[in-house]
Amino acid sequence: MSADKVAPIKVHAAIAKALIDNGVDTIFGVAGDANMFIVDSFVREFKGNYVAAANEAGATLMAIGYANASGKVGVVTVTHGPAVTNTLTALVEGVKGQTSLLLLCGDTAVEDKEHAQNIAQRDVILPTGAGFEQLRSPRTVSLDLATALRRAIFERRPIALNVPIEFEWEDVAYEPVTFKLPEMRALVPASADLDDAVGIIATAKRPILLAGRGAMHAEARQALLRLAERTGALLATTLRAKDLFRGEAFNLGLFGTLSTPVAVDLIAQSDCIMAFGASLNKLTSDQGALLKGKRVVQCNLEAVEIGKHARPTAGLVGDPGLVADAIIRWLDEAEVVASGFRSDEIERQIKAYSPAADGKDLSTATTIDMRKALMRLDAAVPPDRVFVTDAGRFMMEPWRLVGVRDPRLFLYPINFGSIGLGMSVAIGASFAAPGKPVFHVTGDGGFMLGGLAEFNTAVRHKVDLIVVVCNDGSYGAEHFQFRKRQMDPGLSLFNWPEFASVATALGGHGITVRTSEDLERAAQAIKDRDRPLLIDLKCDPDRMPDIEHYYQVAMKSGL
Repeated sequence: MSADKVAPIKVHAAIAKALIDNGVDTIFGVAGDANMFIVDSFVREFKGNYVAAANEAGATLMAIGYANASGKVGVVTVTHGPAVTNTLTALVEGVKGQTSLLLLCGDTAVEDKEHAQNIAQRDVILPTGAGFEQLRSPRTVSLDLATALRRAIFERRPIALNVPIEFEWEDVAYEPVTFKLPEMRALVPASADLDDAVGIIATAKRPILLAGRGAMHAEARQALLRLAERTGALLATTLRAKDLFRGEAFNLGLFGTLSTPVAVDLIAQSDCIMAFGASLNKLTSDQGALLKGKRVVQCNLEAVEIGKHARPTAGLVGDPGLVADAIIRWLDEAEVVASGFRSDEIERQIKAYSPAADGKDLSTATTIDMRKALMRLDAAVPPDRVFVTDAGRFMMEPWRLVGVRDPRLFLYPINFGSIGLGMSVAIGASFAAPGKPVFHVTGDGGFMLGGLAEFNTAVRHKVDLIVVVCNDGSYGAEHFQFRKRQMDPGLSLFNWPEFASVATALGGHGITVRTSEDLERAAQAIKDRDRPLLIDLKCDPDRMPDIEHYYQVAMKSGL
């Protein structure tokens, strides 16, 4: 063979190598006859990392967690037919969450029309909102895979690459095709909109600077802090950017339906909202109530986000950090003085607020107050952690009470309004943040629906996972609605197994918490953990905190 000739390789190996050549070093999946040899080549020949899930839905959610925590594209592989249909809820979650994901799915042989697992996979996938690419021939392996990856990144949604099984053992002269991300040139608008924004900010007396998902990188954070200092603005974030300003003076925390009482009062007093990287959705704005009567400057790098949910007084398409610095320069040139909204009294109010002072202890002789337990366990978990919640009646309390050092490591898969997605997302995120413990808070219904099967996946892959199950023995939202209408809640109640015993049987460690003494044992178990740990908080379904607020938020978000 001449030196310029390349030895042919099988298509399944070419797919694995194409992944490696495009920078993919970790994939999640469930192996079957239409993808098992791709996985084998990826691991054995090219030394990639493969995380084997128990279910295709879990595998897809793991890839979503990995993508959101790492900022890279997540990759999941499944076989055909029911394996593909098992991914659909997760695909919708990925679409609604704007997650870059590649679903590498096998397909039955084109000529085998009677195959039991034959289904029109394109027709199944497209209604989720995900994109679809077909592997056209063995000769186009590299190009088709690179195209699917490129689409996933630029379209910020899942893209499926469909691989007919009959191609996989054919020979192909592999030639790498890699895509290079173009330089993301930062933008600063120069327009009448910028003039209007500067004028609004210059004349504001009580401004608040609000940061969202699009402003979470370090450079933007520092620029926003400079702008807030320059204008005398208070600081706040959306839920997605939670704790971006943690430890900073004049930080109100969350802006929206989850604001603290102190924050709500100060937001009501404000006359200007400077929103950077925030879409101003209905939960951030509390259906527009928190923006009413205020002038709003909205800046986002993506034009589609401007005015998507709320109509700003001035909209700026540009890099949040550079736009913030440009506004500072204009204010300096015009010698505009700071607003004076910041004061010693406001700083005192913010510092004095403690969530521990909200509400009474709801514990009974046989159940624990969920808020009390979460605050104690939060203190026991190392502060440099990944934090993931599931959806359910419990969710707003951990959002309020549990913190993170990096908002990119705070994940809450509720975009499709489904419970049961959190465990898999938590496992996937752990591979994006090696060395950091993963703190996952879920409900009992969500744990049984989606978490139970994948807890053993965490055991098998030695994930440093701490799971807290807020267990009120019910589907909480439904229980609350029955009670709200003075109806029997029996249909919402469940006699679950003992989760601590189940966790131990699955290879982890479980502990049950009913009392303050149990809670201290659980805190010690966190420090002593050497395997995935599950803490079962026994709660009373009629003594869960702030259920009316939950109901209002849940109805707005479709939960």
